[in-house]
Amino acid sequence: MMKFLGYRRPGGRAGVRNLVVVMPGVLCSSSAAQKIVSAVPGTTFLYNHNGCGQSPSDTEHTLEVLSGLLANGNVYGALIVGLGCEATQRGLYMEAVLAKSRKPLHYISIHEEGGVGGAVAAGVKIAGGLVEEARRLEREEIDISELILALECGGSDPTSGISANVVLGDLSDRLVDMGATVVLSETSEAIGAENILLARGRTPEVGRRLREMVRKWDRDIKEQTGADIRLTNPTPGNIAAGLTTLSEKSLGCIHKSGTRPFEGVLASGEYIRGHGLYYMDTTAYDCGSITAKIAGGAQVVAFTTGMGNPLGSPIAPVIKITGNRATFEKHNDMIDFDTSASISGEKSVCELSGELLDLTVAVCGGRETKAEINESGVVFVNQRHSCG
Repeated sequence: MMKFLGYRRPGGRAGVRNLVVVMPGVLCSSSAAQKIVSAVPGTTFLYNHNGCGQSPSDTEHTLEVLSGLLANGNVYGALIVGLGCEATQRGLYMEAVLAKSRKPLHYISIHEEGGVGGAVAAGVKIAGGLVEEARRLEREEIDISELILALECGGSDPTSGISANVVLGDLSDRLVDMGATVVLSETSEAIGAENILLARGRTPEVGRRLREMVRKWDRDIKEQTGADIRLTNPTPGNIAAGLTTLSEKSLGCIHKSGTRPFEGVLASGEYIRGHGLYYMDTTAYDCGSITAKIAGGAQVVAFTTGMGNPLGSPIAPVIKITGNRATFEKHNDMIDFDTSASISGEKSVCELSGELLDLTVAVCGGRETKAEINESGVVFVNQRHSCG
């Protein structure tokens, strides 16, 4: 069986990075959290633009996503820096995270610590201790079946659907066959391909849920905005690159998932507990979609792009893949893998997916992606009522 070198976490989850995260519990405490990160080398800042002033359902969703990010296997431990008067209080965060993962988790508030200075001093001490603890851990061999790979695409062009996504789909099949978990998402970019998804459910009920999920997005967007999504998607960049319709884009998009049956449908940010291929019901906005799947537990993201996209994540490595040789050459500082040889006939899809598998295992073992080198990680928690 194939292995990768990773970190074992309490409760059995594995990680491919060993992060100590500092996160503001609410936007108001961001400056204090940032000061702590600046003072403690080896910490990672996790931006949180929420924490207060939300509807109950959006607060619930924010907690689901943020707790999932902190519970991700790539995180050794975390410090949450609150203000003290916000809606999302200490107990809510602690309960949500610890329900998913038993790991070192600390919370301080600016009000309790007597101001920003006191909170920073307390936070520096806690974060410094976490970094020292994390440094004592060593990588160990972990079976590939414990990997959760998130699939994403952005800045697509025709080579995405006929090369990069096809190669990634073959990798998806390989991983599923080895017992790993693969997660597809971006529901509005499956519009036009819903009948294909219907036929790919493990059971007829899963297939019907997949089709209805896509149709619901189509209806909701029309009801909420009064417009047809087909008027804005494909985007101007997609069109300039050669894509013509949303259906064409969607048919290329779902190639990333390969050919294996979908085991089930997950809500956005829902913690993933099974193995095999899943569909997560998310926005098509890359930042929100990536964040949701990492919150679900994905330790690595495979992101195809025809035109080039530097987006990464502070929590998980994002592997950038293109089927456009010109893009790979022009934007080499943000692309990790080129599949254009499948178009030229220089290599087969099977050969390229094997190379991509080797790269994925190397990234799991610590090889930095271009997005990590560029420090281009972002986090965005999409709200439940949003249809972007």
